[in-house]
Amino acid sequence: MERVSNTGLLVVTPTLNERDNVRVFAHGLFNSCPEAHLLFVDDNSPDGTGAVLDELCAEDPRIHVLHRVGRLGLGSAYVAGFVWGLSNGYQRIAEMDADLSHDPQDLPKLAAALDAGADLALGSRNVAGGGVRGWGLGRHLLSKGGSAYSRLGLGVPVKDMTTGFKLYSRRALLTIEPLSLRSNGYAFQIETTARALRRGLRVVEVPIVFVDRRVGQSKMNLGICVEAFGFVLRARAKGALGF
Repeated sequence: MERVSNTGLLVVTPTLNERDNVRVFAHGLFNSCPEAHLLFVDDNSPDGTGAVLDELCAEDPRIHVLHRVGRLGLGSAYVAGFVWGLSNGYQRIAEMDADLSHDPQDLPKLAAALDAGADLALGSRNVAGGGVRGWGLGRHLLSKGGSAYSRLGLGVPVKDMTTGFKLYSRRALLTIEPLSLRSNGYAFQIETTARALRRGLRVVEVPIVFVDRRVGQSKMNLGICVEAFGFVLRARAKGALGF
């Protein structure tokens, strides 16, 4: 990929079979944050998402894409995006899902938290003003239970440990050291937030309302849940675990 020169905001968005969502997502993001740049990291989506992303890149110089050779995992996609963003000089790097669950209109609120001194701003479903729309009881219990288990197991105060809507300062990512992260599924979200806290960064939760995807299939599966559960157990057994 061609190197770019930018000092502003980059949104990193992994994709796997999101052909019907990526154009709508990009449109919504730029309506809310026209100054942002957007990096898609596509894991060779069988549904042709990659071709749509190439079209978007050709249409808008703010959009970039990393094409990967196969399904390499959520965490590794974010790491690839973080490394690309840092190497290209971006000062703020966000995580957002492509499935329209995260409202781009919330991104300026996360940016305001960084303006006020936070190193990492989390879009939180579990603080006052936050919530979820479209989930059944089982998914609610899984999400809230996972956050509570992680919070208690790691001894951290953050109420939404599994959120995938985050905004990092450049300093935060350099401190977290993305290339040394061990997790690849939803445990990645737990690990990045826990490491930020353990390394003395200021983490702030900003309320968001998460809306369940309307198009496509969720990537959540049993293996992802087991990985997250195991990560917390290993962290407790080994102390700081490199946080």
